[in-house]
Amino acid sequence: MNYQRIEPDLKLKPWVDCYWFAESTSLMREKKKIIPDGFPEIIFHYRDLYRINISGRWQQQSRHLFAGQIRKFFFLENTGASGMVGIKFKPAALASLFDLPMTDYVDKVVPLSNVVGKTFDAIAVRIHDPVTPQELAKAIDHELSLLMKPMSDDALKVERCLALIFSCKGNVEVPKLCDQVSVTERQLQRLLNRYIGLAPKFYCRVVRFSHIFSLMEQHDSSWVEIALESGYYDQSHFIRNFKAFTGEDPSAYLFEEDTLANFFMKRA
Repeated sequence: MNYQRIEPDLKLKPWVDCYWFAESTSLMREKKKIIPDGFPEIIFHYRDLYRINISGRWQQQSRHLFAGQIRKFFFLENTGASGMVGIKFKPAALASLFDLPMTDYVDKVVPLSNVVGKTFDAIAVRIHDPVTPQELAKAIDHELSLLMKPMSDDALKVERCLALIFSCKGNVEVPKLCDQVSVTERQLQRLLNRYIGLAPKFYCRVVRFSHIFSLMEQHDSSWVEIALESGYYDQSHFIRNFKAFTGEDPSAYLFEEDTLANFFMKRA
């Protein structure tokens, strides 16, 4: 599988994390594990479709998809040649742009049209096989720029909260987040559930976990040393969290393997 990540236009950075592209001409079926990274996505398939197992049962996916936050690993399997274009949005962007209650989409990957109707049809019709990533990224920039709008007061509070979470690499207590945006814990819970889909404490866990992959890419250190550097107070605490998100012990996880999950997680 070949992977590529492209940055959006600068004016879209408050809304979009990146565009990503993944393709393979291999017809061999292969199960791929996906693990939480804290970002919702919109995904377009331009070759054969995928099957998904997110709730214990395999189902064939639609060609265009809306993916909310996930709380643990799930599996994908190609049915033939692979070709995917993804828009990885900032955590609260889709709720802000489309007035969506993101709690409705936790642990769900659903047909895109079921959520936003025909909003992204202009992008979908531009995606042909083979894809030219740089040209397509510019076209997506243009279409997304037409959707941008000022953020509401609540959305701005969530953005300030997220800025603190990411600057602290997920190592921040809920009371400090409340102080950051001058709200009560109950109000903060409501805001993050609405705009992200996850409770503040759990979302911090996701961000802290995902930071492990960046550190593994940047440092020549053992995963044990990096886990402690990331704020886990002991090895057993880290192992429990890692297994909850990935289903694997960190000592057995193949951080260097060229997988779809690792491509998403390694953000350096």
